[in-house]
Amino acid sequence: MTKKLVLTCCIWMIALVSMAQDHMPQVNTYTDEAPATGFRKENLFIGGSLGLGFGSYDFNVGVNPEVGYSLNRWLDVGAVVNFSYSSVRADPNFIYNANTSSKEFIYGGGVFGRAWFLPFLFVTVQPEYNWTSIREQDKTYGGTYNLNVTAPSVLAGVGYGSHNPGQGSFYIALMVDFIRNSNSPYNDVYGHPIPVLRAGFDVFLHRQK
Repeated sequence: MTKKLVLTCCIWMIALVSMAQDHMPQVNTYTDEAPATGFRKENLFIGGSLGLGFGSYDFNVGVNPEVGYSLNRWLDVGAVVNFSYSSVRADPNFIYNANTSSKEFIYGGGVFGRAWFLPFLFVTVQPEYNWTSIREQDKTYGGTYNLNVTAPSVLAGVGYGSHNPGQGSFYIALMVDFIRNSNSPYNDVYGHPIPVLRAGFDVFLHRQK
């Protein structure tokens, strides 16, 4: 079931790309010049998102660099890479945790598609595959626990932002993992999906004046 869902999402994105390319001569231009066909370097963009959080006993940081291409004024596609690190400090008072420290590192990536059905609203689908490495240490008894897992995910949701092809854009998106794999980094300890909130920006490599 998981493989079928990932495959379906990928086929859906390929279909969107094909449809957009069919109409590229009419809409894939951001200047007053005559429409051009084929690949256009001014439609390439790079960007991503950055997350940072910390508390009395925990710390986490994550980056999600991405590279993409605006197929037309309403559809962007691209690839994203995930890197995140989180740690929890042991609490000898057994209030925050059972005097156990942990470190978690997640890396992976995938592809994405964003369809801007309004200049400031979009829907997004992002199939991913991630690797998770966890190390826990019991400071009371000295035990160590290591876990390495992998999991596919399909993040989907809606977003808000400013979309200016040929110039730049920023966005904030709320997504959930629809696969709900038990090893997904987007699930809680009970296997329930956790809402994923990401804010970021994109800059076109050859900005239009």
